[in-house]
Amino acid sequence: MRLSDATVAIRPRTAWEAMDLGILMSQQHRRLLMLSWAIVTLPVYALLSLLLWDSPSLVVLVFWWLKPAFDRLPLYILSKALFGETPTLKQALRQWLTLLKPQLFASLTWRRLSLSRSFLMPVVQLEGLAGEARAQRLRVLLQRSGGAAQWLTVIGVHLEMALWFGLMALFYLFVPQQVELEWDWQALIAVAENDWLWFEHLINFLYPLLLILWEPVYVACGFSLYLNRRTILEAWDIELVFRRLRQRLSGVAPVLMLLALTLLPLTPVTWAAEDNAAPDSPRLLNQPLTSEASRNSIEAILEAPPFKNPETVTRYRFGEDSEESTEAEEPSGWLKAFFKWLGGLHFETAAATIQVLLWACLAGAIVWLAWHYRDRFQALPGRRRTRRPSTEPPVPARMFGLDIREESLPDDVAASAEQLWATAPRDALGLLYRALLSRLHHEFGVALKAADTEGQVLQRIEQLQQENLLAFSKLLTLHWQNVAYGHRTPPPPLQQALCDGWRGLFGPGAAR
Repeated sequence: MRLSDATVAIRPRTAWEAMDLGILMSQQHRRLLMLSWAIVTLPVYALLSLLLWDSPSLVVLVFWWLKPAFDRLPLYILSKALFGETPTLKQALRQWLTLLKPQLFASLTWRRLSLSRSFLMPVVQLEGLAGEARAQRLRVLLQRSGGAAQWLTVIGVHLEMALWFGLMALFYLFVPQQVELEWDWQALIAVAENDWLWFEHLINFLYPLLLILWEPVYVACGFSLYLNRRTILEAWDIELVFRRLRQRLSGVAPVLMLLALTLLPLTPVTWAAEDNAAPDSPRLLNQPLTSEASRNSIEAILEAPPFKNPETVTRYRFGEDSEESTEAEEPSGWLKAFFKWLGGLHFETAAATIQVLLWACLAGAIVWLAWHYRDRFQALPGRRRTRRPSTEPPVPARMFGLDIREESLPDDVAASAEQLWATAPRDALGLLYRALLSRLHHEFGVALKAADTEGQVLQRIEQLQQENLLAFSKLLTLHWQNVAYGHRTPPPPLQQALCDGWRGLFGPGAAR
């Protein structure tokens, strides 16, 4: 490689600045990186889905496990683009199978869960090192940038999960409201798994789609960390300065050589040697130290302060206390006095004292928590109440445009609803629904608010843990919304079923 052809500024950077450079590199070649990644990975994911159709989760797991094999293609593109040799899409795809050969099995087995994967991948792919040479190279590279490479992977994992869940939420938000109301997740789980495999595969397909955006960025950040570490270790920036200096001087070098050859005959030759017997000069003979004596002197100096300060401390002390000092010391804080007192005790006695203090602190904390939250402990119910409490909360007069006061209901709700089905089905459903709201408040003690939605009412009914009431409430709510918002009336069999359901829960008699 020729550093002078680099398309980025070669200089030492901090780890986070180097990762910023990786993001910029991925943005500069984003079209090639994303397109090549999609062409390679999406067919593989489709093939895995066909082979493992009955196990959608296993498809995602296998695809995630194969990411090191896919990451070699973005690294190849970035390494070529760094020195101005950006490959075309066709050239990059041709090289992918060749890139898989070196140490693929190791990358997919014991090295798969390495947190420094993107940072160390260039050692195998670009440097071609293996065995002990690779291990020595990794030890050098990880000395300074290992922590940043691990943080890159940790942040990348969390970012992948956040993007995946975000795409799921976005998909759910685009579902029409009416369809959403008809979804019962417990019912979906209860249905045979084969009937919903297509839905799981559809949700899982969002994962390879988000990797088209994120994975090239992750590879580029690891590659830029690797470049920054090599720049620091091998002084690439200094080498570039010398190369630029050589290029500047290459044009004037012949002129300087010609000038030197022209002036050389005019220069008088003088010899400065005063004594031909240089080794016998007094300067060399008058040496008080031999090599061994100088080595011993150096070792003695290194073993003495300030290079080494051996000291054994067998008691607690603060600051520069002196045992020989007889002057009165200044009064110290309670912590200093406490440790001095402990230092005068026997070790076992001091340990027992500390243990007693810790247990006393724990017992005091438990007593304080019990006293502080005594009201909450007293409020814990012995059994779940399903009837109206003694102090009835205020009931709103109207909800969803319906009068839910008890006195506004007829004596026989089911019979009145049956009379209204033929002429006014909306009024019939409204009568059943507002009668249900009234019963929930007066008979079951459910605290209803005027601003509650139908879904919030159903959530409060779920808390009562009565399956028959919950099933009837869901069915009635669904058909009430169909009439109120979609102007769709239930068929006659369902009309009669709703009235019979009301009688089964509340009886055929009066509404109060």
